[in-house]
Amino acid sequence: MSEEVVDNPEKSRFEIRVDGKVAGFADYLLLPTKVVFTHTEVLPEYGGQGLAGRLVAHALDLTRDTGLKVVPRCEYVAGYIERNPAYKDLLDPSVTG
Repeated sequence: MSEEVVDNPEKSRFEIRVDGKVAGFADYLLLPTKVVFTHTEVLPEYGGQGLAGRLVAHALDLTRDTGLKVVPRCEYVAGYIERNPAYKDLLDPSVTG
């Protein structure tokens, strides 16, 4: 089984693909200085495999590479950052207060 995470800017989302098929995605809104993550979903047939966590980690790593900040409007992304403090530096100041 091959797995990859790619940015699909045409659909404004990061996708995790398993054997070439989209298994899940993290929707975002790209703004000049930040990325607003709005929704994360893994298709039911791929559930329970840890794909959402790997998807979000990779999406956050790619966002870090751009120098943009993150606004986690998606509960999953917000929870992931809370559980993984190494990503807290990515939070936009409007989120951290």
